[in-house]
Amino acid sequence: MANWEAPYRAGLTPASKPINARITIPGSKSATNRALILASIAKTPSRLRKPLSSRDTDLMVKGLISLGISIEKVITNEGFDYEINPSKLTGPTQIDVGNAGTVMRFLPPIAALANGLIHFDGDARSHERPLGPVIKALEQLGVIIEHNNKYRLPLTINGSGKVRGGVVEIDASSSSQFVSALLLLAPATENGITVKHIGASLPSLPHIEMTIQMLKVFGAKVEVGKNTWKVEPTQLIGQDLTIEPDLSNAAPFMAAAMICGGSIEIMDWPNSTTQPGDQLRKIFTSMGGKIDITNSGLKVTGTGRINGIDLDLHDVGELTPSIAAVASLASDESTLRGIAHLRLHETDRLSALAQEINNLGGSVTEGPGELFIKPKPLTSSQLFKSYDDHRMATAGAIIGLAVEGVVVENIETTRKTLPDFPGLWTEILNG
Repeated sequence: MANWEAPYRAGLTPASKPINARITIPGSKSATNRALILASIAKTPSRLRKPLSSRDTDLMVKGLISLGISIEKVITNEGFDYEINPSKLTGPTQIDVGNAGTVMRFLPPIAALANGLIHFDGDARSHERPLGPVIKALEQLGVIIEHNNKYRLPLTINGSGKVRGGVVEIDASSSSQFVSALLLLAPATENGITVKHIGASLPSLPHIEMTIQMLKVFGAKVEVGKNTWKVEPTQLIGQDLTIEPDLSNAAPFMAAAMICGGSIEIMDWPNSTTQPGDQLRKIFTSMGGKIDITNSGLKVTGTGRINGIDLDLHDVGELTPSIAAVASLASDESTLRGIAHLRLHETDRLSALAQEINNLGGSVTEGPGELFIKPKPLTSSQLFKSYDDHRMATAGAIIGLAVEGVVVENIETTRKTLPDFPGLWTEILNG
C-alpha cells in the first residue's frame, strides 16, 4: 500500500498557477459492468468499445469467464475492446468479488443460471456490506443459497441451470444495486421478474435508470411503475456498444479547476446520459464554476473562489467525497444531505470524511444522513487515510491542491475505477 504526497498548487493564493488542460476520462465502471452482464446472457456475440479496465471491471470479467463466458480483449488504436461470446453458464467455480458492489450484487443472480456450486467471497469489507435483499429475493425465486443464515458474503449458489422468475419484494433503501441486480437477471428467467421496492426510500435512482436503458439497448422490455419494475423473459441480442466515459470520475479533475483557477476540458462528455455524474455540471456551477459545452466535450472554468452549498445528494451519493473536499475549501458553510446510505459503501464515507477533514483542522459535523461543513484554514498534520476507498483517496488529492504536505494513504485503491489516477492527476496539473 503506497502512500502518496498529493501535488500542491499554492492553494487559493494569487501565486497559484491556473490549470489549463484537457483530459479523457476512462470508461464508466457502472456501464461497463452492466454491459458485460447483459452481453454474457445474450444469444449472440457483442463488442464493447472503450470499456474500463480497473479492479472492479477486471473482477467482473474474471467472474464471467469462470462461469464459461468467452471474453477476449482486442487491442485497438484507442485502447482496447471486449469481444464477448455467450455460452451456457457452468460450475463449479469460485468468484472473488473484491470490494466491488456491482460484482457482489450482480453476479450471484447470474450465477443462479449456471449448473453447479458457485462460491463467492471477497475482501474483508465485502463481508460487512449489505447483500441480504438480493439473497432473499433469489430465495423467493427458488434459488438455493448457502450463507449460514447471515445473508452476507461468503456465500454459495447451488445453481440448477435456470431461474423461474416471478414477483419479488425487496427493501432497496441501502442500495439501488439490489434492484438492478434482479433486473439484469430478469430477461434470462423463465417467467421474467417483477421487482417491488417496499422500503422507505430509494437512493441513486439514476443507476436504476442506467440499468433500464442498458436492458433496452440489448432488446429487453421493461415496464416501470411507482417503485415497481417488470422485465419480460427475452432473448437478448448482442450489441456493438461504445461505453461512455465515467462522469463521476471526472469530479476530482473538475474540482481541480475550481480550486486552482483556470479550466479543464473533459473530452467526449455525452450530450444525453443517465449517469449520476452528469449532475456535476449543475453542482459546480452553484459552487462558482463556469460550465461550457464544447465541440469536444465539456469545459469547467474556476476562479479559485468557491461558494458553499446546501444540497441533497440522495440520488448522486457517489459524488459526495469530491463535493465535500471542495466544500471544505469554500468561503462559506455547506450542508450535504440525503446521504445516509453512504455509511454502507466501501467504508462509512460520512464518518471517514468528517474524520479526515477534521484531522486537517477542518470543522465537519455528521448528522445521521448529513455532513455540515464549516470552512476553516486547513494544515497537513497527519496521514489522510483512504480506508481502502477510492473516492476517499481522490478527496485527499483534491484537498492536497490547497493544503501543502497532504499525504494520501494507499493511493493504489483508486485502481478500483481509475487505472492510473496519479498519472492522470500529474498530467492535468502539468497542462
